[in-house]
Parts: sequence; structure tokens; C-alpha cells
Amino acid sequence: MALPPLAALRAFEAVARHLSFTRAAEDLGMTQAAVSYQIRLLEERLGTPLFLRKPRGIVLTETGALFARPTIDAFDMLRETYADPSADGVSTLSISTVPTFAGAWLSPRLGKFQMNHPNLAVRLETSDNLVDFGREDITVAIRAGDGDWPGLEVHELMPIEYTPMLSPALARKHALNSPADLLKLPLLDRVDPNWALWMRTAGVDFWETAPRPGLTLSTDLHEARAALEGYGVALLTPRFFRFELATGSLIQPFPLLSRSGRKFWLVYPKGRRNRPAIRKFRAFLLDEIAADPG
Repeated sequence: MALPPLAALRAFEAVARHLSFTRAAEDLGMTQAAVSYQIRLLEERLGTPLFLRKPRGIVLTETGALFARPTIDAFDMLRETYADPSADGVSTLSISTVPTFAGAWLSPRLGKFQMNHPNLAVRLETSDNLVDFGREDITVAIRAGDGDWPGLEVHELMPIEYTPMLSPALARKHALNSPADLLKLPLLDRVDPNWALWMRTAGVDFWETAPRPGLTLSTDLHEARAALEGYGVALLTPRFFRFELATGSLIQPFPLLSRSGRKFWLVYPKGRRNRPAIRKFRAFLLDEIAADPG
């Protein structure tokens, strides 16, 4: 099958990226009518609609969503290919990651990165939601998972490890001679499957006592704060709470760490792999992690 006309593909990429005919027209320097005409030509060629008109805007149809990602990636790659290689095509590096990684590890280091690259503005956003690079103004993301995200360039950063931590005051209330003794204490976010994994690794029957009502918090940072106040035992990543461990405000009663196989990854669309800003940030992250073996 021959490729559709480039003008139609260009219009489709812009509308799919913005989910707006108006913004696509502004982006392309065309009238909205001209953009609509190109989309209509493409829909007629494919024999199916690509967008659904809703009262509050437009959405991709199932077919439109199928074609949108590879089309956006292809134009992203073309833009990179024909960009001035001596210029940084991204004046703002927008980073999205989960709150715990941002607050406990990344944000203390971002100032150093920005000072090393003063002409590059850096913006950090935190969210537990996966980034849609085609629709959000995000340059790179740091995700937790298995690294299997089709269409994205992925770079392994660090494994995710967990171990119980608690305040010294709470630890003094019960003797913690073995991992099973933790079951006498309130476990924060007990329904987290990583608790069962850690207990199983420690050889403890996690259900030897009936679960009790307790605190369930949205992030490791919140759980750490609750643990600091003595409200329970939190399952945390030691790398992220070194200061609290070093000062004794939190203690790690057992050296055992558990891993679920999930890791943190730097990810971005394949078409952006040659952006100077991304290359600089990738190198910075890998250097920082090499100096911080955990």
C-alpha cells in the first residue's frame, strides 16, 4: 500500500498531538479549514474516521489511536534529523516522575544539573500516572516497571528494593529479635504486595496473624513521615532515606532487602534520542547513580 500524502500525514500528526484542530492549524501555519480538509482526505483514503467530535473537543477513534503513536514518533524523528546539531532543540527539559523518586533522590540533584547547564531550563513534575508523550508537554519520564514500553527508548537506572523501617520509639515498645516480630506492630500499607514478598523472603508466614485495620498512604514519602511519627512500620527503599537512617530518626531492624524485579527507568520517545538536552540529562543520571551504588 502506498503512503498517504505527506500533507495529510502532517496534519494528522499535529491534530493527534494536540487533540485540537485549532492548535494544529496554528502549529502548521494553516487555516483550520485546510487542516480539516487534509484529515478528511486521509479518512477517505483509509475508509474510516480518525477522530470523534465531542462537545468539549475531539478524541481519537480506535483506528486513529492505532496510527497516532507511530506517526507522531516518525515526525519527531524527522524533526530531530533536520535540527541544527549544534543547537539544543529543547530549551526546557520537562521531567515527569513518581513523587518518592522525585522527592527522595532526584530533586536534591537537579540543582547541580541545571548549574552545569545554565542555558537549559529544568522543570520537574510528579505524578503516579504514565506520561502520554504525544499529548503532554513532557520531555522525559522516569518510570517504575519492567522496562517494556513499546515505542519508547528505555535506560535502566536502579532496582527497586524494600526493607522495613520504623522510629526508635516504636521499636522500643517491642523486642524485634526476628522478622516475625514485626507482625506485632502496625504495618503501614499492609495490603502492599511488597510486604508479602519481603516476609516470604524472610521466611515469615505473613498471614499468621489476622490483618488489622491500619493506615494506607499514597506514596513512600507519606509512609516515611508516618513512620517517623511512630504510627507504624513502613516498607521503604533504603537508598531514598539515607539521611533518616544516618541520623537515627528511622531504623532498619533487619539487613534483608527484597526485590520484586521492578526497576526505575529513564524513558522517552525513540525519535528524541539525539536531543542534546536528553543526552546531557541521561549522562548526568547515569553518572550520579554510578556514584551512588545504594
